[in-house]
Amino acid sequence: MNISSLLQGIASFAWIGLFGVIVAIFLRVSRNQPVKGLSTVVVILLVAAIILTSVGAGLVFVEPDELGVVVTAIGGKGIRPEPLNSGLHWVIPFVERVERYSILNQTYTMASAQDEGALISEDSIQVRTKDGQQVYIDASVIYAIDPVKSVDLYRTWRFTYQDGLVRPQARGVIRDAASQYGVEEIVSSKRAEMQAIITERLREVFAENNLTLRDFVLRNIRFSDEYAAAVEQKQIAEQQAEQARFVVESKKQEAEQARQIAQGQADAAVIAASGAAEARLIEAQAEAEANRLLAASLTPELIQYQYILNLAPGVQTIFVPSGNQFILPLPNTTTP
Repeated sequence: MNISSLLQGIASFAWIGLFGVIVAIFLRVSRNQPVKGLSTVVVILLVAAIILTSVGAGLVFVEPDELGVVVTAIGGKGIRPEPLNSGLHWVIPFVERVERYSILNQTYTMASAQDEGALISEDSIQVRTKDGQQVYIDASVIYAIDPVKSVDLYRTWRFTYQDGLVRPQARGVIRDAASQYGVEEIVSSKRAEMQAIITERLREVFAENNLTLRDFVLRNIRFSDEYAAAVEQKQIAEQQAEQARFVVESKKQEAEQARQIAQGQADAAVIAASGAAEARLIEAQAEAEANRLLAASLTPELIQYQYILNLAPGVQTIFVPSGNQFILPLPNTTTP
């Protein structure tokens, strides 16, 4: 309770006391009883009640989250040029009054859900896009009164600025901005751009009308039922096409993998055959070189020696006729 309310409460008790004393005086007069002391009390209570009422009516306490616009009968404009900030102030009783504005942020929401918007009915903004589609936009406007321009706001709008300014201007700006885009742009690539355009335009409009825009929130964008069904069918078709492309790509990868495996096996076979041929060539060259060296090293005596060594191991005696050297003819060792 502030001091202004306290004084007004005391003044009320003073008036009640004054009324009671006056009633007591009438009762005493009707009974022919003296009223000399009560008359003094009446005067005191009357003076106190008038003073307390006047002081209580003149003292105004403005809350910290408020400012006051003084409406006055003095002067030609009818409003003091400067608002009252928070605190205790004095105005001329019964000649001036204080209209209070909240300086807190205020939110006005327009939504299709009945429990979300400022109105209890469906209140989303219906917009026709550039490509002729109908969309429904839910949005919130967060704003505050400009303390410096509060007097002008009262002079222009009084307390109807929300219904007379905020709501119609917000809906109009949203419709104008959204109509410049296609429906797919609004819900995807251009949504942030559209929100920025709306925010800037509303900031200009509010500033011209003594309000300050704090923020604009694009809450939701909803399609018509027909377009939503078409979008769903398109998404299903795109998913199916994507699945088909994935299957084709998988088959291509499998075919490429099989081709690479076959190519690797063929390359391995070629390498193996080349290696075998090379090995056979080296072996043949080695055998030829060995035969050449062997042929170069043969002599008649060596041949006879090898002939004797290779006789059957069971031969113990060799009979040689008197006219021959050996019983068996030796191989011919002369070269032709």
